[in-house]
Amino acid sequence: MRFGPALLGLALGVLALGPALGPGFTLRYDMVFVPDPPLRLGDGFPRAVPSDQVVALLSAVIPAEIVQKAILLGLFALAASGAAALAGDALPAYGGGAGDRAGTPGAMLVPRLAAAAFYAWNAYLAQRLLIGHWALLLGYAGLPWAVRAAARGGPGRLAAALLPAAVGGFQAMLVSAVAVLPVAALRAGKGRARAALQASAVVVVLSLPWLVPALRSDAVTDPAGVAAFAPRADGPFGTLGSLLTLGGIWNSHAVVPGQGGPGLAAARLALTLVAVAGFVRLGGATRRPVWWRGLVVAACAGVLVACAGAFASGVLRELIGWWAGFGPLRDGQVYVAPFALAQAVGVAVVAAALRRNLPAPVAAAAVAVPVLVLPTFALGAFGRLGTAEYPGEWRRVQAVVNGDPAPGALLSLPWSAYRAFSWNSGRVVLDPATKMFSRPVLWDETLVVGVPGGGRIRVAAESPRIRRIEAVASALTAAGGAPHVGPPASSAADGLRREGVRYVLAAGLDENTFLSRLPGATPVYRGRELLLVRL
Repeated sequence: MRFGPALLGLALGVLALGPALGPGFTLRYDMVFVPDPPLRLGDGFPRAVPSDQVVALLSAVIPAEIVQKAILLGLFALAASGAAALAGDALPAYGGGAGDRAGTPGAMLVPRLAAAAFYAWNAYLAQRLLIGHWALLLGYAGLPWAVRAAARGGPGRLAAALLPAAVGGFQAMLVSAVAVLPVAALRAGKGRARAALQASAVVVVLSLPWLVPALRSDAVTDPAGVAAFAPRADGPFGTLGSLLTLGGIWNSHAVVPGQGGPGLAAARLALTLVAVAGFVRLGGATRRPVWWRGLVVAACAGVLVACAGAFASGVLRELIGWWAGFGPLRDGQVYVAPFALAQAVGVAVVAAALRRNLPAPVAAAAVAVPVLVLPTFALGAFGRLGTAEYPGEWRRVQAVVNGDPAPGALLSLPWSAYRAFSWNSGRVVLDPATKMFSRPVLWDETLVVGVPGGGRIRVAAESPRIRRIEAVASALTAAGGAPHVGPPASSAADGLRREGVRYVLAAGLDENTFLSRLPGATPVYRGRELLLVRL
C-alpha cells in the first residue's frame, strides 16, 4: 500500500489527539490558537515567525480551529510517511520473507509500517505535543523527508522537503539543520563540499523570515535558562536513560501519565536498545544507504547537545553569556529528534529480519509495539489534551482593539505569562492575548520553573522593553489588600504612555482597585472576566 504509512500515521494521530479533535480550540502551554488571528509580526525574538503568519493566512480562508486540527493530524501523517520512506531506502538488503523476494513491496510493507509507527508514537513527540510545541513538531515531522532530500542532492528538492520546518520557525529549522548538514556533507560520491554548501545555503535562505528579525532584535538571553530548561529524568533510569528513550523534557507536566512506571520504562529502554542495534547493523550492510553516516553524526550530536544542559551546564552558560545566539541550545532535549529518526530506521531493520524468519502475522506485531510501550499517550494523554471555546468577551475585546486604527501597544495583565482559565478546564496555557491583537502586545516573558527539591529558577524576560515596564505592571496587579509597591500611580500611567502603551487588558482583576492605580485610564469594555482600558 503506497499510502499505508500515511494512513497509519493519521490513525495514530486520531488515537493520540482523541478529545482534542472535538469542537473548539486545543489550548495547552505554548499551543495557543485564537479565532481570527491577525497577520502581524511580534516584538522581541521571533519565536513564532513565520508559523503565526501562516496560521493567520490559512485562517482567513478556513476557521482557525479547523486549521489547528489539520496541522496536528498532519504532523502524524507526515512523520509516519517520512519515516517509512526513509526506512524503505534501507530495507532492500534486509527485506524478504517466506515466498517474498527481498526488497519487494510485499516484504517491505511491515518494516516500513513499524518505522512509521515508532516515529509517530514516541515520548519525544508526545512530550513536545503536551507542552504545545506544534511548530517544532513541524520540523520533526518533515525531518525524514529532509534527510532523504539531502542525501539525494539538489537544492530544489531539499528546499521542498524543508518547507514544514521553515513554517515551524527557528527551533524547527535548527533541529533540521543538525540532521541535514551532516547528511549532505558525508553522503557518498564526489562534490561533498559543494553539497554541504548548497544545503547550508538552503537552510539559511529558508531561515531568513526569523533569522533577520532575530539578528536585528535587542532581545537578551538569561543564562539561568540553562538550568531551567535542562533535561530531567522522567523515569527510573535517570536523565541519560530518559534521553535515550526520547524523553527527558524539563517540564514535568508535559510527561505522559504513567510514563515513569518501571515496567513501561524498561520496555521503552529495551525497544531503544533493539532499535539502536538495528541501526548499527544497517551500517555493515553492503547496500548501506548514503545518508547512514550523516544520520549517525546527527544523532550523536543531538544527544550530546541534550546532555550538555544536564551534565555540562557551565559550558552552555559561558557560551550564552558570550553571545545570546547560543540561547536555543538551552532546551537541548529538542535536538534528540535525529536520534528518534535513527531509532525508527533501526526498528524497520529489526522488523525486516523478523519478517524474513517468522510468519507475516507474527512479524506484523512489531507495528503495535511503540503504542504498547507508551499506551497512555492515547486519548489526548488520557484527557490532558481537550478543547475549549473562547468566551464571547474575548472576541468583543479583540474587535475593539483591532478596529482602532490609532497606533500603540497593548499591555496584558495580570503580569503572568501562563494562565489557567476555568473555561479551558483549568489547563495551563500561554496568555491568549499574545496572539489575538494586530498591535504589539506586552506581556510577562519571565518564566519561573520549579526544580526537584522545591526550589525555583527565574528566567528573566528577553525584551528590554518588557524589563523596563516590569515593575509598573507588577504593581498594577498586586493583590487588593497588598501595599502598593512600585512607582506612584500617576507616574505608572505616564511610564506606560512613554512605552507607547495605548490599551491595558486586565483579566480577573478587581476593577476599582485596578483603576485607582491607573488614573486617567478610560474603560472601553467591561466583562465578567476582562476589563479593557485605554490610556
